[in-house]
Amino acid sequence: MLSKEENDFVRYWEGNRLRQKKVFRQFLVGIPLGLLFVIPTVISLTSGWYKRADMEANSSDFNPMVLFVALLLIVGFTAIFYQRWKWDQYEQRYRELLAKRDRMPAGADAGEPGVAAEPGVAASVAGAGQPGDAETGAGQPGEPGAGQLGNAEVRTGAGVLDLPDPGARGDASTDAEMRSSES
Repeated sequence: MLSKEENDFVRYWEGNRLRQKKVFRQFLVGIPLGLLFVIPTVISLTSGWYKRADMEANSSDFNPMVLFVALLLIVGFTAIFYQRWKWDQYEQRYRELLAKRDRMPAGADAGEPGVAAEPGVAASVAGAGQPGDAETGAGQPGEPGAGQLGNAEVRTGAGVLDLPDPGARGDASTDAEMRSSES
């Protein structure tokens, strides 16, 4: 179950996602950010604190139209790409919330521990090394499977998944064999 804030965001984004994807709207909304880059540049150029830039600006080779076009390109580039990045962030959050909402059972509480991700899925991990685990026999020394490295099995309602043990080596050697070969 999603929180109130998450539900509000999903409703907002369902209604506004296509409108905010339009390039013209992204440009118009992003102009203030682009101006945050351009205005300090213009102030720096016109203030005269950097004498070499001032000499270049007052020379006969300086074309103010090139500077103007460059400043417009900076504004446009920053405005559009910042808004696209922001749209992508919102879209990713929206899709994650939809997946979370679809994955949760109808009566499940969002903060309740132990709620299965899908109804009817009970996960038990074999080979987890829990002492006295009757299902796996992997906990007590001397029992079959105790201390062995291998694959863990995850039993779900859909079947059994074999997951590699993160501590397993590629070969079949045990720790005792490794220690004896080192000395």
